[in-house]
Amino acid sequence: MSATGSKSYRPADLHAAGRARPLELAAQGFFWTGGELVDHPQAGKAMRGQQYVEYWIPLVLQHELPIVMIHGGGGQGTDFLGTPDGREGWVHWFVRAGWPVYVVDRPQHGRSPFNPEFQGAMARPGPTMFLERLFTRPGDFADNYPQASLHSQWPGTGRMDDPAFLAFLAGTGPTLADPAQWQADAQAAGAEMLDRIGPAILLTHSAGGPCGWLIADARPDLVRAIVAAEPLGPPFEAISGTLPFGITHAPLTFDPLLQAGEKLASMDLPSPGPGLVPYKVQAEPARRLPALADKPVMVLTAEASWMAADNHAIVHFLRQAGASVDHVRLEEHGARGNGHAMQLEANSDDVAAVIACWLADQGLK
Repeated sequence: MSATGSKSYRPADLHAAGRARPLELAAQGFFWTGGELVDHPQAGKAMRGQQYVEYWIPLVLQHELPIVMIHGGGGQGTDFLGTPDGREGWVHWFVRAGWPVYVVDRPQHGRSPFNPEFQGAMARPGPTMFLERLFTRPGDFADNYPQASLHSQWPGTGRMDDPAFLAFLAGTGPTLADPAQWQADAQAAGAEMLDRIGPAILLTHSAGGPCGWLIADARPDLVRAIVAAEPLGPPFEAISGTLPFGITHAPLTFDPLLQAGEKLASMDLPSPGPGLVPYKVQAEPARRLPALADKPVMVLTAEASWMAADNHAIVHFLRQAGASVDHVRLEEHGARGNGHAMQLEANSDDVAAVIACWLADQGLK
């Protein structure tokens, strides 16, 4: 079955569908950040760590601060450019609301080239069933996490013969085997991006979460707020492996500083309630993260995601470290049944509206 489903992509059909509500832009294009030249025995000079950055600037600019969208895991910027059933994505939603938007393909993802000869070893692929179990139809697995039965927003059956599932699968790809390296690459590319575009709001998803913390660490004066949609966690122990810096694999700047070879100390806490996991935070007295101390942070959690069971842990860690964090649970704002890929689901516009309301409440313009 085709990954494109039944939607027509013929020019005349797209024109007919969109002419009543055209998307009006003052500018749209792309640029690259983060590339560094390295020596290669066959290629000579080669580039690694480069990041594709695409910008969408609305004709009527209602907000000064841009929103930078940073995708997760094996995804790419297309996670925000549309949904698997062919609807507009969060890029369009925020541009229509007057926000300038920059959407990236993190280094080694999407349109950012990934030649292991230059970039580094590629991680081994996981089973495709992982996507069904954790993203598209988690409620069909009796032994899944407790919130899985609440999932209802995938725009299809979520099975491998579902056109929406195939479109989702088509956009998944590899990542580096070394998570500390890919996070450091994303930090460098993100810092250079902010040097070029100026102060911004970072909107991260999943494994893009550490990139947000790290970019803020590198450019604290240029990050005005962070919206972290289900950021990688829980602290110290995540799906990507042990997090030596609590919420990242790559180094963060703590106060007091961690000395060479010194480990961030942790302590265990019990589950705070039904369906919530026991977790780790910093051992007290906790070190602070000065780069996050003066800016608003939202941790956004979906009702039916596996991270509904553990996002409380990263909220606790961030507050320990001195960040001002709002933990926003979608079901408390009328958006029910969402899984981890909330930006791709049937009510993705409702989720975007929750984010926009929070930004307004922070006085961010």
